[in-house]
Amino acid sequence: MTTPTPEYPMQRAPGCPFDPPPGLKDLQEQGPVHQVKLWNGMTPWLVMNHADQRKLLRDPRISADGGHPSYPSPVPMPKGHKGGSTVGFILMDDPEHGRLRRMVTAPFAVKKVQAMRPAIQKFVDDKIDEMLAGDKPVDLMQAFALPIPSLVICQLLGVPYDDHEFFQKHSGDILNFARTPEERQEATRALGGYLYQLLEKKLAEPSDDLLSELVTYVRSEEITLPDAVQIAVLLLFAGHETTANMIALGTLAFLEHPDQLALLRDNSDDPKIVSGAVEEMLRYLTITHGGRRRHALEDIEFEGQVIKAGDPVIMPNDIGNRDPEVFADPDRLDITRANAKSHLAFSFGPHNCLGHPLARLELEIVYSTLYRRIPTLKLAKPVSELPFKNEVSIYGVFELPVTW
Repeated sequence: MTTPTPEYPMQRAPGCPFDPPPGLKDLQEQGPVHQVKLWNGMTPWLVMNHADQRKLLRDPRISADGGHPSYPSPVPMPKGHKGGSTVGFILMDDPEHGRLRRMVTAPFAVKKVQAMRPAIQKFVDDKIDEMLAGDKPVDLMQAFALPIPSLVICQLLGVPYDDHEFFQKHSGDILNFARTPEERQEATRALGGYLYQLLEKKLAEPSDDLLSELVTYVRSEEITLPDAVQIAVLLLFAGHETTANMIALGTLAFLEHPDQLALLRDNSDDPKIVSGAVEEMLRYLTITHGGRRRHALEDIEFEGQVIKAGDPVIMPNDIGNRDPEVFADPDRLDITRANAKSHLAFSFGPHNCLGHPLARLELEIVYSTLYRRIPTLKLAKPVSELPFKNEVSIYGVFELPVTW
């Protein structure tokens, strides 16, 4: 009897919002690579183990080109879509990927990011002050988790924070797979149109911000204005959606693990403990839960299989970050875990997350401040009633009611 090909993505177990789907764990225990079936009948290879994912993510024979027919898209594209990336260089291969990425790398260097610490700390303290002065309960997502990274990325890019409701809505629609292809396309158009106008203003009146630096490449004709718009779309929504969900979902995970929360809160002035908490939470939650999607450029002999040229490949980092060969007792949240930083939450290789130094800094400041300043923070609604982002490419909660 032939075993049916499992479908991907898989469903999380009820009552286990922090863990990868149990079906992924079963496959990982059965072997290092399997074929699964996507929404369109495509059958990509699913690479299960941490070491194998790292190996393939840096293999030049594996392509990230989102416009290729073999790219394992997570959702249907709108009618008339001709392929290719609408969000900058993220779904491109080198050398073009590297050329475009280098244009915006400098502001995310560790030294420059660390210089932002006082400003980010003030954002965090001000938002906590507002919560403490307001009514209870409060939705932590809207009152705190979304505003903090939005304020930070707006300052860095030179985007007016007054427009945050507009770009947060359209960013959310782009990432929400429950939306129709046309709705996601319209959200991309709206955000792109907004940033096109903003970049035109930067061309005429540049400021001291990243978008103004980006348009210098437009002036020198190294990129077109539409190219700059795609990069700006990527930086804007990636710069706030990911960190916002790590703040809210991470807070929920801490509230559900009071021993770890107490350890962090009681040592919030210890940089090693705080940094360890950030790395472990990144590993434990892995909010980019749809896997790193690629396709093979040539035949690759791999773990007893042959991945043929044109075969789609997915590296589900959520289960890679729970690999027992790398992380002892991987399903346990342990902020003192010595090797937590080996996680793949920011991917690996040439496409590793450009903004990881900034994300880490924001989380360090939030995790070391929020629970210390509001030590009695607690949920205002049972976990079973919380709306989780199962059909959104960046996992988290739509809302997190809390009180104290």
